[in-house]
Amino acid sequence: MSEHIDSSKLPDIRHTLVLKASIDKVWKAVATSEGIASWFMPNTFEPIEGYEFQLNAGPFGISPCKVTMIDPPNGLSFNWGKDWTVTFELVQQGDYTQFTLIHGGWTADQLTEFGEAHSIVWDRMDNGWGGLVQKLAGVVEG
Repeated sequence: MSEHIDSSKLPDIRHTLVLKASIDKVWKAVATSEGIASWFMPNTFEPIEGYEFQLNAGPFGISPCKVTMIDPPNGLSFNWGKDWTVTFELVQQGDYTQFTLIHGGWTADQLTEFGEAHSIVWDRMDNGWGGLVQKLAGVVEG
């Protein structure tokens, strides 16, 4: 039996960096409403599995989200809008923390809530996340 490969799927966006900060400090920056607002966007996040919250995406409006996994201080995942899943993974490395952001749920032939093709939004989001994880580094290392 041959395995079917879905050619309409786009790869997850992944950004990993090692932060000069304790895992607890990074966790506070990625798993509290205030922390997330300091580097990502305003939100009503609570670190509770099943909790429904909103991200304020500025010109793109308010996005409904739902916490799907919370594992302090190692990681969390949430659904973002109708298509996406965002995961933050934290691994302690001595006095440092390896932080990985994974943004999945991309399909080439699908449109966002705003009518844009995932294939177009993917590049914009990949670039955006690159800047945001650098902003997170500034918050936790500062």
